[in-house]
Amino acid sequence: MLQKMLRSGHKFLDTDDVSKNKFQMLNIAIILSTLALFFGMMANIIREKYEIIPVEILLISVNIILFFILRKNRNTSQVISSIITTQFSFLFLALVYIYEPNDLKHIWLFTYPIILLYFQNTRSGFYWIAFMIVVLYILPIQPFIETQYSLFQVTYLSFVLLIVSLIMYFYKKEMDEARGIILKQQYELQNFNTELEVKVEQKTVELQDLNESLEMKVKEKIKELIAKDELLTVQSKQAVMGEMISMIAHQWRQPLSTITLQISNLHFKRLLGENVPVAESDKTLRDISDTIVYLSDTIDDFQTYFRPQKEKEREEVNTLLERAINFVKPRMKEIDIQIINDKENDIFIQTYDNEMVQVILNLINNSLDAFIEFEKVNAKLYVYAEEDEETVRIYVKDNAGGISSENIAQVFEPYFSTKGKNGTGLGLYMSQMIVEKQFGGVIRVESCNGETTFIVEITKLLS
Repeated sequence: MLQKMLRSGHKFLDTDDVSKNKFQMLNIAIILSTLALFFGMMANIIREKYEIIPVEILLISVNIILFFILRKNRNTSQVISSIITTQFSFLFLALVYIYEPNDLKHIWLFTYPIILLYFQNTRSGFYWIAFMIVVLYILPIQPFIETQYSLFQVTYLSFVLLIVSLIMYFYKKEMDEARGIILKQQYELQNFNTELEVKVEQKTVELQDLNESLEMKVKEKIKELIAKDELLTVQSKQAVMGEMISMIAHQWRQPLSTITLQISNLHFKRLLGENVPVAESDKTLRDISDTIVYLSDTIDDFQTYFRPQKEKEREEVNTLLERAINFVKPRMKEIDIQIINDKENDIFIQTYDNEMVQVILNLINNSLDAFIEFEKVNAKLYVYAEEDEETVRIYVKDNAGGISSENIAQVFEPYFSTKGKNGTGLGLYMSQMIVEKQFGGVIRVESCNGETTFIVEITKLLS
């Protein structure tokens, strides 16, 4: 608040400290000198010394005028500085000329160098000091005004004034040097800040370009990954379709052989001229009809499996396990595998039926392939489920020999297979994608002591 008043509403640059300080000191000098003059005028009225009061009133009036001029136009500061210097010079001389030494008015002389320090440059200051000393020396010898100061007293005052002036000169010199160093440092700091801003701007532009380049690369990589996932999905569907066709062949081979055998048997008996009883013919036809119905049901099952399912349904887990097992029963009979499906209680989950059957079927087929590869005797496959309050865990466990430590970390990677040309390397990968992306669950594998266990863990309620 005080600084704002002393600057009179004028604005200065941050680097223009000299002008700002000088401007403030002009305001302070005017205010303080006005107060000093008013105090002196009151003291003279009390002491009944009226001869100098008109001069004090005049000086107070001049100060008020200078104060308002300075507030209106700061460019008048140099002229006002000269006026104030002149005012104080003649005022101090008047105090020495008029008053007696015992009044101690001459003490004001020692503030004179301070006034010159702020209001005049070094050269002008020396001129004013020389003028003041000369006028002081004229004091004892001039015949116009009676004075009480002797030549010795004037010499003493002049000497002290000169000493104080020299002290103020060296002080100002040190201050100017310090100010020069500060200004130089400010200039260097400003240049450094400018260079730093330029470098920061350059780096910002470089980072923006780099970010744009990285964003383009990320977008390209995302597109590549999406295309790769789409390709893997297509390949996986093709692989699953191939496996399903193979399963259909397994499912149909034995019933078709049975139908062929029954028809051949009737035809052979007729060729031999044997009389085929009607009951036997009817039974044979019923068996053939039942077999055809079984084949039709098999087609329906596979159609249901391949039909995309968009809505979640509440299903019993063991029913889904049995559906998956039924698909591979003919294949299991061929390689003599005992499947164990222990059902302790009903476990209900909210899921996509076909996708869940696909995952379980992939895991079972993976175990069957391992049994065929290692020609395991006393082969056993365990398929069962467990539950807790919020999750269900489905286990597919076999004793086909286990998975080596170097392969177990890669079993869920796309195109990784230990079956050579007989494997696509997509079954377990797609099973993991279905479990994680559609069910929000996890699938993991454990292998030790010649046994391998795949564990599918999902929540009972899909989000």
